[in-house]
Amino acid sequence: MLREKTVLTLSGMIVLPILVLAGLSALVWFGVLVHADAPNQMWKPLLVAALTAFAMRGLFVVNPNEARAVLLFGHYLGTVKQQGFHWVHPLTLRPRVSLRVRNFESAKLKVNDHVGNPIEIAAVAVWRVVDTAEALFEVDDYKNFVQVQSEAALRNLASSYPYDAHVEGETSLRSHTTVVADQLKREIQDRLAKAGVEVLEARISHLAYAPEIASAMLQRQQASAVVAARARIVEGAVGMVEMALAELSQKGVVQLDEERRAAMVSNLLVVLCSDRHTQPVINTGTLYQ
Repeated sequence: MLREKTVLTLSGMIVLPILVLAGLSALVWFGVLVHADAPNQMWKPLLVAALTAFAMRGLFVVNPNEARAVLLFGHYLGTVKQQGFHWVHPLTLRPRVSLRVRNFESAKLKVNDHVGNPIEIAAVAVWRVVDTAEALFEVDDYKNFVQVQSEAALRNLASSYPYDAHVEGETSLRSHTTVVADQLKREIQDRLAKAGVEVLEARISHLAYAPEIASAMLQRQQASAVVAARARIVEGAVGMVEMALAELSQKGVVQLDEERRAAMVSNLLVVLCSDRHTQPVINTGTLYQ
């Protein structure tokens, strides 16, 4: 694998005045020969002018957060990352590579989660090029490579976790966003390492059940919420009944046999656990009638 290395260049601010001076000298020399009527010597200043113009092709500029890979006859000589005005061999090719931070947002992908439910998922990846040699020469098109591999990693991630956690402590796409984002970042980075790309951040930007099962899954979520709420209500009601019986027994307000105690417990649980307001019935007789 090709690895990035630094190539030595000359400062363009030094080379440019030298080339300009050489070009002007060639023009003056040519004018002198014309006036001296020496046609046999005119090829010399023309050659100097041609070499000067050819050498001008070696001048190039590197902008901030940009790099230039230097190629000579198919050989990778190195990369110039230092911003400024540079000069290298005129016959070299110098493709640009942006080192800026970029965003890639995937399309909404329809995949099956870990338990087989169809879901829609999309993600955002923040990345940048850190090795220009790998980005240019190890893959055909590193931008397209980032897109394809990011979507492949997202599909694999979605099939590794369920949409919702159905078991306590289970990692799911919806409830463990930080864990899922870290896993997605690692998966994308593993796939893009060969392209000289560093993944700075990756997170899910869209997550939903597929339209054909969204209604059924919503009812399931609502049912789970109702069951959890009822369980909490019953737990609190049992505690209140225990406290009421203990207080009545401790203060000697009334003595209840087992049958009346059971009836009182039943009535209190109905009042406390009912989802509607209960209608009280006043007993105008005795406790047992």
